[in-house]
Amino acid sequence: MRKPKIVVLGAGYGGMITTVRLQKLLSVNEAEITLVNNNSYHYQTTWLHENAAGTLHHDKTRLNIKDVIDTSKVNFVLDTVVEIRGKEKRVILKNGELEYDYLVVGLGFESETFGIKGLKEHAFSIANINGARQIRDHIEYMFSRYATEKRDELLTIVVGGAGFTGIEFVAELANRVPELVHEYDLPREKVRILCVEAAPTALPGFDPELVEYAVKFLEKKGVEFLIGTAIKEATETGIIVSKDDKIEEIKAETVVWAAGVRGNSLVEESGFEAMRGRIKVDQFLRAPGHDDAFIVGDAALIFNPENDRPYPPTAQIAIQEGYNLGKNLAVLVRGKGELEPFTFDNKGSVCSLGHDDGIGVVFGKKLTGWQAAFMKKIIDNRYLFLLGGPLLVLKKGKLNFF
Repeated sequence: MRKPKIVVLGAGYGGMITTVRLQKLLSVNEAEITLVNNNSYHYQTTWLHENAAGTLHHDKTRLNIKDVIDTSKVNFVLDTVVEIRGKEKRVILKNGELEYDYLVVGLGFESETFGIKGLKEHAFSIANINGARQIRDHIEYMFSRYATEKRDELLTIVVGGAGFTGIEFVAELANRVPELVHEYDLPREKVRILCVEAAPTALPGFDPELVEYAVKFLEKKGVEFLIGTAIKEATETGIIVSKDDKIEEIKAETVVWAAGVRGNSLVEESGFEAMRGRIKVDQFLRAPGHDDAFIVGDAALIFNPENDRPYPPTAQIAIQEGYNLGKNLAVLVRGKGELEPFTFDNKGSVCSLGHDDGIGVVFGKKLTGWQAAFMKKIIDNRYLFLLGGPLLVLKKGKLNFF
């Protein structure tokens, strides 16, 4: 009897959890499972800001996929997805193609520049391991140049966006700067970290009391906030911003864009009904008109019934999607049982402010300081435990709780 073919595209949070659940729930005789990714490793997207700032080495953030999956049950294909042909039930890769009975699309996100001139050409993006490593190396190079060139813009770092990524990144930068100025014998007062946010507040939508805590904490560490200020253009020499109809140029050799993401553009190019690369899925995470194609992670558009607004594409929701989908695919393969609708259980969120501080709301309780930082590490380690058990936590986890 022919075994159903399940193809998982992308080894992000959703794709990895789906794959790990499938290999636990299905025997090798029940289905042929294939995971496709363009890198041999999986990485924690929520740790990239630390890699970019240089406070955590990128090898700590990534893990070899074959160290996590059971290669006797899962066929790992190291390749790049070029096209999805839904009508033909085929996936075209750079170096081949795959047929499927069930498809899981978890191809991740791309930076969203909102059409701002010059961002793609002149700004960095914390999008992947290589991008984060490039930012770290660039910042160190700018600091090394200051000793001979004495240009203030070399030590000026602009971060576009005061959402979670932007805030966590400037917090890590604030912790890294003392090390850098010591290493390169530079005056600390010459270093500027500017966080530019078009919205009227940092961390839009977050609890105002916690936002105030975070902003004051970071300001004490030297971070400057330009709130209600829109970036109009990125140039070779910095950025042009606008506030209250006033235009200003800020000279900076380092500009990092952290203000928006969208789903992978390949999703749209492959004929799925999508909005900015995200597909409005049904209650079982299926794409409209495709009973055999399921979407997880950044490409899945799921609305909160309480306010009719999309849930942010966080790691938390992607992990829950993977758990749900793994179980449902096992039901479909066996042809027994009922599919379980996906319901997001929002357990809260925590924003780190460096190694030993943070803010958050967990199970309805507000947290600040070391308690939030402690909880952030618990969350990070829990994901590793779900993925690979206690050994993976010991190998890759954040065990320095205090």
